[in-house]
Amino acid sequence: MAEIETEVLVVGAGPTGLMLAYELALSGVGTVVLERLEQRVEQVKGGGIQPRSAELLELRGLLAPILERATPREPVGGHFGGLPVALDCTSWHTRHPFPLAVAQFEIEDVLERRAVDLGARVLRGAPVTQVATDDGDDGDGDGVVATTGDGTRVRARYLVACDGGHSTVRKLLGLPFPGRPGTHDAVLADIRLSAVSESVPRQLGHMSALMRQGGGYWAMLAPLGEDRYRFTFGRAAGQMDTARGAAAEVEHDTPVTDEEITAALRAVYGEPTALGDVLNASRFTDATRQLEQYRAGRVLFAGDAAHIHPPLGGQGLNLGLQDALNLGWKLAATVQGRAPRSLLDSYHAERHPVAAQVLHHTSAQRLLADPQPSEDLAALRDIVTDLLRLPDANRHLAGLMSGLSLRYPLPGVHPLTGQRVPDAELETDAGPVRLSALFAAGHAVLLDLAGALPEGLPLPPRVDLVRASCFEDLGAAVLLIRPDGYVCHAADGPAVDGESVLAAVADRLATTG
Repeated sequence: MAEIETEVLVVGAGPTGLMLAYELALSGVGTVVLERLEQRVEQVKGGGIQPRSAELLELRGLLAPILERATPREPVGGHFGGLPVALDCTSWHTRHPFPLAVAQFEIEDVLERRAVDLGARVLRGAPVTQVATDDGDDGDGDGVVATTGDGTRVRARYLVACDGGHSTVRKLLGLPFPGRPGTHDAVLADIRLSAVSESVPRQLGHMSALMRQGGGYWAMLAPLGEDRYRFTFGRAAGQMDTARGAAAEVEHDTPVTDEEITAALRAVYGEPTALGDVLNASRFTDATRQLEQYRAGRVLFAGDAAHIHPPLGGQGLNLGLQDALNLGWKLAATVQGRAPRSLLDSYHAERHPVAAQVLHHTSAQRLLADPQPSEDLAALRDIVTDLLRLPDANRHLAGLMSGLSLRYPLPGVHPLTGQRVPDAELETDAGPVRLSALFAAGHAVLLDLAGALPEGLPLPPRVDLVRASCFEDLGAAVLLIRPDGYVCHAADGPAVDGESVLAAVADRLATTG
């Protein structure tokens, strides 16, 4: 029986697991990823990167290689509930005001290559069948042992489950996943068309322009280039699917047939539209669930393993990437002894409310996006559409959907505490640099914009002091910015002295996140 020892075991090689593996490897943490599938499924799935995720990927130098694989699309804002008003992110001071279209498997490939280059190991065809934890007297124990299908045992100090909505790790530990079961099922398929009608869209645009109905179906056909399309469809409530001969709701793992896809295509896009090839297809539902705790001793949960929701507004992939970026530096600091284990509690404290908010607003969007609204719902849609045309309302929902308005409830009286910092142009002794470029190594940054901090300040490991000037006002003279790009300390005037700043650095990065 083979045995592997590592510092952190990540279960699941989707975007969340691979982003986390990259973050850990960047910090020099030994990391093994177990993936049950033999090879990556080249399905678009989550195909959109929201503005805040784009900013975070740019912090690590990962955005450029991902953009090389992007699907061209109109520079148009996101949506709320499929309503026909684009969300405007320009007032949030971002270099990436529009969602980006990139297939999930392309994102995974970039992340895996970069993680492996840094020393992470990705083992495919390795389903986890057992998880054993040493709980210890303090409930935290000494480590975790996972067993794979071929009997290989992997010992790790921590395990992070990133294995999706049907998480095996979650089930093996017997953790409840409370919430609402799915009431409707739908199909997501990557297809090629051999013939198209006039109603088939020629380019990506706003979601409201892509949604169509016909013959008892709702559908969205998104062109991806080279005759490839992302086809999402479902049956209207109460309809029967004659291709299956069954009610619309089916088991999640029921195979999607070519006949089923052809029936939907013809019903919505007309007889001239012909299916050429089905590259892959799967089912999904509008289920809404969330773990009560993201940490169970030495086991943590991220991405869909921790939360699932109706797939509206391109939230799922982005929520998982941001879970990983929040957890990665904290777990690395804990494993390497740079922070107490209690720092990991801040992961749940910060990320659980964020996902709860996503579950809340996607539930609202699910109602607004109903393809067959009642008279009352149609009236509500009209009113919300009018509200979205008001700049303040649009800005609020744009910040919510893009992630740009997220503010963590960190301790501190300065108004910048807990906020993201815009990617400003800085001038340093070495020349001009964008703020985002300071985070490529995954370190925290102590940004001195007033030249107020003394030379030789004894900073903790993986904290970089950068003295710079900035043409725009960033809101403080000194900012301590976490590796995930959020301000955890800011100071002006008398509060800017080496002793007080050094104390804040030690406290904010090691105890409260």
